[in-house]
Amino acid sequence: MKCDILAIGAHPDDVELGCGGTIIKLISEGKKIGIIDLTQGELGTRGTIETREQEANEAAKLMGISARENLKLKDGFLNNSEEYQLKIVEKIRKYKPEIVLANAIDDRHPDHAKAAKLISDACFISGLRKIETFENGVLQDVWRPKHIFHYIQWKNVEPDFVMDITGFMNQKIEACLAYKTQFYNPESNEPVTPIATKDFLESLTYRAQDLGRLSGVEFAEGFTTEKLIAIKNFEGIVCN
Repeated sequence: MKCDILAIGAHPDDVELGCGGTIIKLISEGKKIGIIDLTQGELGTRGTIETREQEANEAAKLMGISARENLKLKDGFLNNSEEYQLKIVEKIRKYKPEIVLANAIDDRHPDHAKAAKLISDACFISGLRKIETFENGVLQDVWRPKHIFHYIQWKNVEPDFVMDITGFMNQKIEACLAYKTQFYNPESNEPVTPIATKDFLESLTYRAQDLGRLSGVEFAEGFTTEKLIAIKNFEGIVCN
């Protein structure tokens, strides 16, 4: 299956939080999007591997994702190794995305920045013909995505551009809340974590509102880019 976009996250729920609105919007426009979770989030304070898997599958259904896989790399100990790079290369060559959405380049959780670099390097070597990978015993074609965009997570990283997600904010929140064990629930008896507070849940909306305010739309999600982007015309550009 070829995907237009492959969204990759260090943990299940990274993608939903960072760029869920963008994904839902683009799927509504006919794009095929897949998600690759690098780890199972097994070191998370709340929930279990099993509940995270169930929640990830539910979120995928809500967003309309074409495919979702988990590489089961070691949570908390991501590293930019040959082994980990090649596991990602196999998925890039399998789905052949034009665009990869990856973790934030700088963030509170060490795995996020590590994943950002790991994913970026994997995208590059995926285009090298002398690196051979196989799927079901068949040699894979080389493939290098045209763009890598990094979504914004905990830290307020300055975006290079924003995506207008007006009209899709409620669906994003719904997809995030599929992770029932992870986020704010006043009835939960599990330990409180930084992302399991009411303030964090509300921040998803007010951050999107603020990025929208700055760019002239109602809601927006921000991204950084690794290379200069050229536009063909000024149609469709909205700004304040």
